[in-house]
Amino acid sequence: MMKQTIYKFILVISAILSLSGCGIYKKYERPDISFADSLYRRLPECTDTNHIAMLSWEELFTDPILQEWIKLGVENNTDLNVARYRIEIARANLKAAQWALFPGANGSISGGTPGTVTIGADVNWDADVFGKLRNTKRSAAASVEESIASKQSVQSLLVSTIAGYYYNLIMLDEKLNTSRRTVENWEENIRTMEALKRAGKTTEAAVLQAKANKLKIESSIFTMEHTIQTVENEFAALLGMVPMKIKRGNLENQSFPTELSEGVPVQLLARRPDIRKAEQVLIQKYYLTNAARAYFYPNLTLSGSLGWTNGSGAMVVNPAGLIAGVIGSLTQPIFGRGANKARLAAAKAEQEIALYNFRQAILDAGINVNDAISKWQTAQKRLDVNKRQVLHLQAAVWNIKLLMKRGSTNYLEVLTAQQNLLDAELTCISDRYDQIISIISLYKALGGGYDPAEDAPAETPKKKRQSGM
Repeated sequence: MMKQTIYKFILVISAILSLSGCGIYKKYERPDISFADSLYRRLPECTDTNHIAMLSWEELFTDPILQEWIKLGVENNTDLNVARYRIEIARANLKAAQWALFPGANGSISGGTPGTVTIGADVNWDADVFGKLRNTKRSAAASVEESIASKQSVQSLLVSTIAGYYYNLIMLDEKLNTSRRTVENWEENIRTMEALKRAGKTTEAAVLQAKANKLKIESSIFTMEHTIQTVENEFAALLGMVPMKIKRGNLENQSFPTELSEGVPVQLLARRPDIRKAEQVLIQKYYLTNAARAYFYPNLTLSGSLGWTNGSGAMVVNPAGLIAGVIGSLTQPIFGRGANKARLAAAKAEQEIALYNFRQAILDAGINVNDAISKWQTAQKRLDVNKRQVLHLQAAVWNIKLLMKRGSTNYLEVLTAQQNLLDAELTCISDRYDQIISIISLYKALGGGYDPAEDAPAETPKKKRQSGM
């Protein structure tokens, strides 16, 4: 009798295993995104961005001081640490979904007659014939990938923001130094004009106008000093630190790639975290729709009991409970059909929304990349023109000063030439800053140097460290 019971038990399990091995749903396939090939239009004077897309942030930002600030920010930033923990949560949910595919059992120990102990287990197993659990597991796996993409998106934004603040401070330093040098030049001009006034070669009005121009520049210096302090405070807050003096390099020593272009769309799709995230959301919704559809089918669950009693040496199986459990599962979907229809309709709508968001993310990527390239090219052209303008104005100021000492020109020409030179120098600094920012924007648009090794399993937030700078 016991052998027949075990034999029947094995036959039922074999039958269920054969059913569960027959999946009725297709795996996710990427929708048609051929329109992406026309997004990255060719722009003049471009070569290839594959190089910059493959660079890590350490390779792009070679300033060692900036590298230290970025490392500190990556370790301390609250949003990034939260994103790391969300990866751990998603991985834990995936493990739970995987374990749901295995049998479960509840053990029990009971005493009967004196000296007799019965050890038993109530066994249950959802055979997942129609793929509800497997689709849930696949959705959970996509959730892990989505959380990784979200973390990379946060990190890419953080790195680019830190770099933006850093170069903003360097740009302000350069403008401040230029303005201070101009003040020194004006002091020399004032001394020259006062000497010319005493010699009767110029007027008091010229001297007063020169002093007024000098005071105007000094006022702008105070404004720049205040702006620098404000940016330093914001920079410290970004790094999770108290306000402090931010150590930094200078504009002259910054180096970046000199040739950029739009790259290859396929690579952009593979590296941009927002696109990866949008597709993983779509994958989640696809499998959740499959899981919702599976609710219309019986949820076949094997259940029964196994037990041993000391002294008997025999295993006790309850096949009646096993068959009753299966039959009970077969009848369950009938009573929830209305809810199942609503669940499936909602899941389909969520999948359509995710598909629209995925396509929009691709469109946005094309706009980001093209805008960044255009901005870089414009800044490069303006910088080249303004550098030549500065050289011409420097020569003009030198010649006008020489003429002023000889009494061959008036003070208005001197004032105009000096002011034009200052404006051109400040504009040149701004153009260099815009050029750097456009490189950062393009780098971020190309995926921000994503490295899959950064998100290997068992990643946990690092302990905060104090800056030694």
